[in-house]
Amino acid sequence: MSFCFRLFLLLVYLLFLPLSHAADAPLPASSVSAATASSEKTTYIEAQEVEGKKDAQMDARGSVEMQQGTQKVFADHVLYEQKTGDLSANGSVRMEQASEAVSGPDLKMNTFTHIGSMTTPVFELKQNNARGSAALMTTTGPAFYEFDHAIFTTCPAGDDDWLLHMSRLDLDRESQIGTAHNAWVEFEGVPILYTPWMDFPLDGARHTGFLGPIYGNTVSGGLELTVPFYWNIAPNYDATIAPRDMSKRGILMQDEFRFKEANSYGEIHYDELANDRITDTTRYHATFKETQNLGHGFGATVNLNRVSDSNYFQDLSTTIQDATQTQLLNEGVLSYGAGWWSASVRAQTFQTLQDALGDVAIPYQRMPQVNLSAQKVFNDTTLNMVDEYVDFRHPTLVEGQRMVLYPSVTYSLFNDPGFYVKPKLGISFTQYEMGVNNSTSIPNTSRTLPIFSVDSGMTFEREFTLGAGEYVQTLEPRLFYVKIPYQNQDNLPLYDTSQAAISFAQLFTENRFYGNDRIGDANMATVGLTSRLIDGAGGVERLHMNVAERFSFSTPQVNLVAPDVNGRSDILLSVGGKVTRALTLDSMLDYDPNAMVTQSSSITMGYKPETGKLLNLGYHFTKDPTSSANDVRQDDISAQWPLFWRWYAVTRWSYSVSQHLITQRLIGLEYNQSCWMLRLVAQKFWTTATQYSDQIFIQLELNDLVALGSDPLSSLRSSIPGYSKLNAPTTKPGQGSP
Repeated sequence: MSFCFRLFLLLVYLLFLPLSHAADAPLPASSVSAATASSEKTTYIEAQEVEGKKDAQMDARGSVEMQQGTQKVFADHVLYEQKTGDLSANGSVRMEQASEAVSGPDLKMNTFTHIGSMTTPVFELKQNNARGSAALMTTTGPAFYEFDHAIFTTCPAGDDDWLLHMSRLDLDRESQIGTAHNAWVEFEGVPILYTPWMDFPLDGARHTGFLGPIYGNTVSGGLELTVPFYWNIAPNYDATIAPRDMSKRGILMQDEFRFKEANSYGEIHYDELANDRITDTTRYHATFKETQNLGHGFGATVNLNRVSDSNYFQDLSTTIQDATQTQLLNEGVLSYGAGWWSASVRAQTFQTLQDALGDVAIPYQRMPQVNLSAQKVFNDTTLNMVDEYVDFRHPTLVEGQRMVLYPSVTYSLFNDPGFYVKPKLGISFTQYEMGVNNSTSIPNTSRTLPIFSVDSGMTFEREFTLGAGEYVQTLEPRLFYVKIPYQNQDNLPLYDTSQAAISFAQLFTENRFYGNDRIGDANMATVGLTSRLIDGAGGVERLHMNVAERFSFSTPQVNLVAPDVNGRSDILLSVGGKVTRALTLDSMLDYDPNAMVTQSSSITMGYKPETGKLLNLGYHFTKDPTSSANDVRQDDISAQWPLFWRWYAVTRWSYSVSQHLITQRLIGLEYNQSCWMLRLVAQKFWTTATQYSDQIFIQLELNDLVALGSDPLSSLRSSIPGYSKLNAPTTKPGQGSP
């Protein structure tokens, strides 16, 4: 039995003797431990020397460690009153909890009420690697701290690039909120921001408060300032109110509300610019989206969008995706799923945003669209049914109702892992009833066509060793045949149908058209071959090659574009894969063997050996059917690359070789310090043939505190595929979803 353990037993024995036996008996001087029972929790004390009396004061000296619950106190000397819970510690005092630690020269605290104080404390917040100091710390409870004349930063020790100075800092561990009073931010010794009051989360969760102000400058809006306010209404409700002040136009109020229930979620956006100084009109953008699980297989979705005018996004948007859109979807869907069958009812319209240089076609409304699909499997036989009813509405074009019934049966002659043959037979029935705007007197009519197809394929594999690696190579030939008799369909309207662009998926599809207004006659076979190179160690597809071509045994007569009169489609070739851990490749070639010309081609390569080191190269070519002068040739390069010290370059260039025009340009610098990040980005992109958007972003992000300036992250992520945010994820109000 060790000496320390014997001393511990002696201590317990003495503490539990009758008082008269141990009233004045000191503990021997050595490394000992003691346990005392308080009204709240058991208190453990370990030190080199401990003297004490039962229910009286305990005096511990030398490397003292005192623990009560999850709280620990380390000091050179501790006096502890067992009856009252009063604690006095001095000499290299350190108090630790699960999520923070405070150090100082002395500590006075009551362990029952957790009320106490410490002079000149130095504190650490472990959850976000923050630290700080103060003139005085006062505790008002087990989870409440007040620091007078405090300094706070997330920079590592010895690095004070930015400091948050406060007359008082309150930390509330119950609500996980820190509150700063009379606070100012000092960056590189220069004060850059003052606020009489601010709060911030201590745990990364969402909390009500102001987000960092956003500064910017655009050609359309001039100098801009946005001050977002995040409102954490409830665990499943939140809102963001962000007034955006533009020097040329006025104040755009941007409002967002998000909600999430047990069976539904959605969001509401409403932005309004009252009395635009340039257009002298009130402009707005409204969006409502909701997805609802109604139970018992039923569901519903709503997606409503509206803007005040066609130029709203061109004038006020800051992203390419918004600035170039021309159709705003508005629809509601009620759906039902019962395992082997499903149905939906849809009402769909669009708001068409017109371009001053040319009319944008207005699509048909679907008021309503009803879909029904079913599938039953019986051994090797699969029964399918795909039905649709649509009432098409349009302000100027011919309206009408269309009903489509398409039952089919598929039989698996062979269905092994390495070989399959699946013939399919179906009957497509279409009925039209014409409506208003029928200026060409299209009659009510119907169409019935049988559709027969056979899909077959095989898979061969071989294992081999290449260098030090084990690989699997596959060879996957595929043959797809389809037979559809000819039926003249020139008298049928065109509501939602167009000739499908050639692709691998389209070559192995029965119909050559998108939509149900045309069913192409066919007596054709598609031949395809796929080969894959798979890394045997991790199953990664290092390389794949696909090639396919369709052969017609008779010239198709139902067409919206010129048919393949020579009986051969374009040849499609695709090569790509994750060649190495850092290198990815994707390429496509569309070659017309009849005219012996390339219709389109593209190749993109991505190189990313590590986070923050990225290079994308791309080339795209599309042949114009009317004139080679109108061919589209475009070069793309985007990168995020370290330069020197902590500087990184970010860039995206899209150059139209045929037009000798830079269609998109983004160039910038990022500086990544241990606790802050600076981003300087300039972007220019064309929204129409004659109008462009020019933007400048300058952002200073202080990790886990605030981001000041205009935020370029959405532009960087959309413009540079694979872009990485170099600094650690920030903790700020509004983070996450409701």
